[in-house]
Amino acid sequence: MNYQSPQSVKEAVGLLNADKNAYVLAGGTDLLVRLRFGQIMPSVIVDIKKIDGMRTITQEGNRFRIGAAVSGAEISEHPDLCAAWPGVVEAIDLIGSTQIQGRATAVGNLCNAGPAADAVPALVAAGAVVQIFGPNGAREVPVEDIPVGPGQTSLEQGELVTSLFLPVPSANCADAYLRFIPRTEMDIAVVGCAVSLAVDDGGTIVQARVSLGAVAPTVLLIKEAANAIIGTLLDDAALDALSAAASAAANPITDKRGTIAFRKDVSGVLARRAAKIAYSRATGEKK
Repeated sequence: MNYQSPQSVKEAVGLLNADKNAYVLAGGTDLLVRLRFGQIMPSVIVDIKKIDGMRTITQEGNRFRIGAAVSGAEISEHPDLCAAWPGVVEAIDLIGSTQIQGRATAVGNLCNAGPAADAVPALVAAGAVVQIFGPNGAREVPVEDIPVGPGQTSLEQGELVTSLFLPVPSANCADAYLRFIPRTEMDIAVVGCAVSLAVDDGGTIVQARVSLGAVAPTVLLIKEAANAIIGTLLDDAALDALSAAASAAANPITDKRGTIAFRKDVSGVLARRAAKIAYSRATGEKK
């Protein structure tokens, strides 16, 4: 096994494209565990941390750029991101322990394509996109289009996610992320739900995005749930419609951590609660 630490995106893409058994190392919190347990046998490990821009958070025009090797701790400590997207930061802050937070990356959480990944529903609800470089150049892709199945992504041979982009929200836009786990911390989501919304001066919801994790092979972006609250003041009828739409969209499995019926019910409950938190943030109400 070879270890490579390229100094440029072009060099990294070349290494990944030359070997189908090459793996990217950013935080390494999943890669090294899989390697230690013999689940993967890389021929090349491509460490991207020394590439310019991979470890920085910047505001570029009307969006934030987060480098692919930025850790969860660095995101959680960034005041502008915390103010702009508290739900995204809350979701990323749930990934692992304090020690893991110092290494794990949001992009890694996305590219692992785990159905229960905490960062992904929040990023989807926020309308995040990633920048990808590969042998055929650069492209930008919505976050929801990256995972295509458990452990599988839409990335092609030689492609590398270099940046994650979050829009700079308007003053009346806010988000929230909630999950259900059997324990109080450091567990995998049985259901995760994120809601982002924007309101007008009167408090009417004018835009919304609702997403669910851990209830399907990939994260779900649920337009019916968003439509249920757009044009409302998030009254009880709107919340009931939102909850029903989220439960109906959930397509989970039954396993030792929860039944289909339980996960569908919890999907509706979390959607209702997350929407209320996001709405209170957007309208400036006390949380």
